[in-house]
Amino acid sequence: MSTDPITRRTVEEFLNRIGAGDHDRLAELFAEAVRWQLSWPAEGHPAVPWIRPRSSRADVADHFRALDAFHVPEKNATSVTHILVDGADAVVLGEIRQTVRATGREYASPFALHLTVDEGLITHYDVYEDSLTVAEALAEAGTHR
Repeated sequence: MSTDPITRRTVEEFLNRIGAGDHDRLAELFAEAVRWQLSWPAEGHPAVPWIRPRSSRADVADHFRALDAFHVPEKNATSVTHILVDGADAVVLGEIRQTVRATGREYASPFALHLTVDEGLITHYDVYEDSLTVAEALAEAGTHR
């Protein structure tokens, strides 16, 4: 595995900007055209409105704004356990811990994030998470785990 310092710096800055909640500055780290994939059905889920196809830098800012709008930022305890870099590709592993604003439900899910960086910009963004846990936490009549 070859560690590319530009990839690592870009991923670390991405994580810092997510934590800061500055969606426009976060989106600046993405290329104008982005390959975007989430581990959800293509049609998304009605309880999780931020899950939809994305393909541009503006879509990225919109995604993170919507994600924050549905959660209580002060209760976010998401953690990163590993950042693995191999050339232009990076994998971030950790656990999502959020509280849903509308229901007060807390949820946790392990996650894996695959990013590809080209000339300091993120061109590929894939997230793998327990989408059932997220959907249940956001659904009005969801089942607690």
